[in-house]
Amino acid sequence: MTPPTHLDGARVLAWAWSDLPFGHVAADDDAGPIAVHGLAVCRYGDEARVYRFSCDAHWETLQDEVYASVDEARQQLPAQYRAVAAVWNTP
Repeated sequence: MTPPTHLDGARVLAWAWSDLPFGHVAADDDAGPIAVHGLAVCRYGDEARVYRFSCDAHWETLQDEVYASVDEARQQLPAQYRAVAAVWNTP
């Protein structure tokens, strides 16, 4: 599933999607884990750094992490997001 052009106000530079979750994150309300189906590397405006967003099945952002480059953000997936191999796409 293709993401929107922007997530959380940041432009999508690269993305990966899987029908099977890459992994899970804890819910804020203790309702159980939330499946991560989308990963996106994004940039706010002219910032040099990028953010990797972990998203649910509707491209809602669940978590983010900041990186110096798109390649770094794509390569440094935490162990919790390795249940399925990420195949990266560009818009």
